[in-house]
Amino acid sequence: MIVDLHCHSTVSDGVLAPDQVAYRAHQNGVELWALTDHDEVGGLALAEQTALNLGMTFVPGVEVSVTFLGKTVHIVGLGIDYRSQSLIDSLRYVRAGRWQRAQRIGDALAAMGVDNALEGAVPYATNPELVSRTHFARFLVDHGYCKTIQEVFTKYLGDHAPAFVPMQWATLTEAVQWIQQAGGVAVIAHPGRYEFDALQFDHLFTSFKDCGGVGIEVVTGSHAPHQYNEYARVAKRFGLEASMGSDFHGPSEGRLDLGCLPDLPSGLTPVWNRWLS
Repeated sequence: MIVDLHCHSTVSDGVLAPDQVAYRAHQNGVELWALTDHDEVGGLALAEQTALNLGMTFVPGVEVSVTFLGKTVHIVGLGIDYRSQSLIDSLRYVRAGRWQRAQRIGDALAAMGVDNALEGAVPYATNPELVSRTHFARFLVDHGYCKTIQEVFTKYLGDHAPAFVPMQWATLTEAVQWIQQAGGVAVIAHPGRYEFDALQFDHLFTSFKDCGGVGIEVVTGSHAPHQYNEYARVAKRFGLEASMGSDFHGPSEGRLDLGCLPDLPSGLTPVWNRWLS
């Protein structure tokens, strides 16, 4: 079975609308699919209907932004009830500070000689509540400041770059509870992206498990191939189920296309067993 449980649409920072993401997933042979936009569930109704029309099994999802030990961590919620008013309200709370952050990023880029960056980034964001670093990055690439999205993050917007603006997102406990209260299961997204030392990683995985988290992404477009076995070992050590997803944002962005993922390493319990019947 071809599974992809992490990708994005124009409702957050993807470049394709929810139904277009569904069509691309189907064309690539995906049979079990989740749309997981950042802090937003507005695209899930269209994604679900399109997926069902195409004969795919659909798992409603969301990617919640969390602050843990002063750094941003992402928690994917899978199998959520996206009509839950409690979840909708909680995600609105998380999104509330994004516009102020975008203004501060624009100011920081102006100080580095990039004029009108916020005004330039806004047209890339279909959802005005979700102007993100990715939208700034697309503006900077399209206007010749950098050649790639990765170069933008290295030079301007990454966690240690001059135009980085920190945010206080949800707590880990809040994010897991919101997902659970909406009937879903919580999964740590792309752990290989986080700059923690060994003790901090142990604290993350232990805290996540203690507050009810159940899974970890092992195979993801945000991991290098050598990291698949590394996080397979983490899943086994902490008793976590394994998930996989391309983290697809657009056809010309990222390392892997929708559904173009290798198999999980052996000996793991796939989180998606929950939605197979």
